[in-house]
Amino acid sequence: MRIEFKNVSYIYGQGTPFEKKALDDINMIIEEELITGLIGHTGSGKSTLALLICGLLRPTSGSIFIGGEETYKAERTDENKKKRGAKKANRQNSEKMKFKAGIIFQYPEYQLFEETVYKDIAYGPINMGLSKEEVDAKVREAAEFAGISESLFEASPFELSGGQRRRAAIAGVIAMDPPILILDEPAAGLDPLGREEILGGLCAYQEITKKTMVMISHSMEDMAKYSHKIHVLRDSQAYMYGTADEIFSQADKLKETGLTVPQITNLFLELKNRGIEAGASVYNIRQAKSEIMKLLKR
Repeated sequence: MRIEFKNVSYIYGQGTPFEKKALDDINMIIEEELITGLIGHTGSGKSTLALLICGLLRPTSGSIFIGGEETYKAERTDENKKKRGAKKANRQNSEKMKFKAGIIFQYPEYQLFEETVYKDIAYGPINMGLSKEEVDAKVREAAEFAGISESLFEASPFELSGGQRRRAAIAGVIAMDPPILILDEPAAGLDPLGREEILGGLCAYQEITKKTMVMISHSMEDMAKYSHKIHVLRDSQAYMYGTADEIFSQADKLKETGLTVPQITNLFLELKNRGIEAGASVYNIRQAKSEIMKLLKR
């Protein structure tokens, strides 16, 4: 599903001494069936965007369209009658958009609460009103995607290892089969192998299902490796947009935002500074290997 933000702003604590503008007149498009990365300095508005897509927040101003349908309209009047009408419309839109987006937060294992792994994964599909047979099919399919063995279905989620708990929590979101999947640092705290297993598995899932996926991460390596397109936020505004190649080829511009580039990119920039001409944009191991082979052949 395509997601479109039109002149969207969001203010936390509006009208209080703690008022803070998290998003400022954002206009952006998140294309359907792609993995779109969101990067930006801490406080740039990445997580606020994710919560707006899910309907957990509503914009202070502007409109959000998902699949061509407007979700939450900002209230633009103080007249009580019109206010009530806006609130009613928002409730109706909320019902229409329910289950359109699923979000996997940092440390998703903290979302586990049921007696067994099976019940935890099944919680979402049951609340969607699916039949027992449909729920069972969703649970088994999601568990397979997430790497959860059926032998763990009757175990308590709290008896699992840390990695297994995270997989079970991810399976619970996948089981609802949302057309939009938002990853808000789901591999936080994991070692490189664990990151690869979790993010690699989710991206393989996206490749098979063609979901619209939004990935938030502070790891430029993850962004370079997994994203088809990348939005860069700066000072609560949309700043840059393009493919990973287009974004990471502008290292100086990225650094102005307080962001880094992948370590492999820094290596090739240093080679260039020392007079060794390599590729203009290297941001993953595959490209680095190709460029090094070319250099050796020279």
